[in-house]
Amino acid sequence: MKKINILGFLSVLGLLVIIPTLLIIRFLPSETHYKTVKISDINIKAEVADTTLKRIEGLMSKKTLPDNEGMLFIFGEENYHGIWMVNMSFSIDIIWVNKNLEIVDITEDVQPCKINCPVYLPDERALYVLEVNSGFTKKNKLQIGDTIAIS
Repeated sequence: MKKINILGFLSVLGLLVIIPTLLIIRFLPSETHYKTVKISDINIKAEVADTTLKRIEGLMSKKTLPDNEGMLFIFGEENYHGIWMVNMSFSIDIIWVNKNLEIVDITEDVQPCKINCPVYLPDERALYVLEVNSGFTKKNKLQIGDTIAIS
């Protein structure tokens, strides 16, 4: 009986799905939309990721992120939406927000990853995920329970 390394098999299978998807993303025309996310007195210009393809690409095509800019992932339902850092070029803070626009979890200083990347999950269900530069949450003293506004 032949044994297979399940982790190796899943890694190869994942690459067979991820690489073609990323190639499709690169060649499909896509409109970029922005929302303003307000937390306390801070306005963040956030690129909207509201489709599966945009959520898969995330910020990986960016080399840097200007101050007070980010990416707002909008999901169809509240859930434990995972974020990973595959092919990222810089560190970020991840902020999960529920349907009531309350911050329900924060993961700070998440580092870029190239292979065997962990998936970061919130402790509570969220409808939105906001990605900002590493250090943003600490600098602005954001906490779980703070509320945001999206316009």
